[in-house]
Amino acid sequence: MTMKQTLILTGDMNFKAVTDPTVPFRHMAPIVQKADVLFGNLECCFFDKPGHNPAEREGFYAPPISAEALVNAGFDAIGHANNVTFGEEPILATIARLDELGIKHTGAGKNAEEAAKPAVVEKDGARFGFMQRTSAYWPKNQEAQKTAAGVAVLKAHTAYRPHLDDKAPNRPGVAPDVITWVDPDYLSAYRDQISALAADVDVAVASHHWGLKEDVLAYQKEIAHTAIDSGAKIVMGHGPHMPLGVEIYKDRPVFYGMGNFSFDIGHRAKHPDWIGTFATVEIEDGDLAEVSLQLIRHNPDNETYLRNPGDEPEEMDNILNRSKVLGTELTVEQNRILVWKK
Repeated sequence: MTMKQTLILTGDMNFKAVTDPTVPFRHMAPIVQKADVLFGNLECCFFDKPGHNPAEREGFYAPPISAEALVNAGFDAIGHANNVTFGEEPILATIARLDELGIKHTGAGKNAEEAAKPAVVEKDGARFGFMQRTSAYWPKNQEAQKTAAGVAVLKAHTAYRPHLDDKAPNRPGVAPDVITWVDPDYLSAYRDQISALAADVDVAVASHHWGLKEDVLAYQKEIAHTAIDSGAKIVMGHGPHMPLGVEIYKDRPVFYGMGNFSFDIGHRAKHPDWIGTFATVEIEDGDLAEVSLQLIRHNPDNETYLRNPGDEPEEMDNILNRSKVLGTELTVEQNRILVWKK
C-alpha cells in the first residue's frame, strides 16, 4: 500500500507588531492545515523587554503572543537561522516560547551544538528532517559559539575580479565581476551534517537564508547542490523577500527564494503588498512525487491571502524567466505552478 503525505514549505515570517495572532493566517490556515507537515522561516524573535516597542526599528522582536499565529496555521517546525535572530536573551526567549507551544526549531540555540541540530517531525510513520543555516549574518556576536547563543552559520566569501583580458581594453572604473564561494571548512561540516540527517529521516529538507535581490549567486548554487548531493530531497531558500527562480537539480527542487509568507515589519503605517510563494510537495513512500508552487499576497490588515497565477502576470513572468535561466520550465495551471512531477 502506497503511503502518501503532503509537505508545505513557506518563506519569511515576521510578526513584529502582531498583537492578535488570529490575523496573519486567517485566510491561509484552512489551506496550509491540509498538509501533514508545515515548515517555514521565522524571521523575528519572540521577545518582550521593558521599554521596548516592537513597532519601532529597535530590532526584529515580536510580542510573545504573536507566536500563537504559528499554532493557528498549524506549523510543525520553523527555521530560525537568519540575520535578524540576534542577541542571547531574545534567542533563548524565542526557543522557550517555541518549546512551550510544541513547535520544533532548527538554526538557533544556546550554543553552536544546539544551533546546528535539525528539527525532526514524525507523522504517520514517516520522518521529516529540517536543517537551517544562514549565510546572511552580522560579523560580530551573531554566530553561535561553543558557549554562546547564536545562529548556525554557513560562511561564504566575496571577491572582486577586474575585467582584464584580450577582448576589451582596460578601462579604469569599470565594475568588476563579483565572485562568491562557500568557505571550505564550513562546507565540509555542512556536507557531513546533511548526510547524517538524510540517513536518519525519510525526507531531508535543507533550508537556507541567503541571497542578494533577484540574483542567484555562485555560492547559493554551491550550497544547494552540495545539500542535494549529500542526501537532501528539497532545498528551500529565503531572505531576498521576493520569489526567485526554481532549479531542478538531479530531480530535486531548489527554491532559491520563497518570498514572504507573512511579514509585519511594524514601523510603516501601511503594510506592503508583498508577493510570495509557498511550495506543496506530494510524497509517496518517502520520495517526491509532485512539487508545485502557489502565490500569496498580503492585504493592508496584514492578512495573507491566496492569488492565482493569472491574476499576477508581471510576477509570473519574473518567476518563469528566473527559473528558465536556471534550466527549469515551469507549467502554469489555474491556481498553481507545477514545478516537477515524477
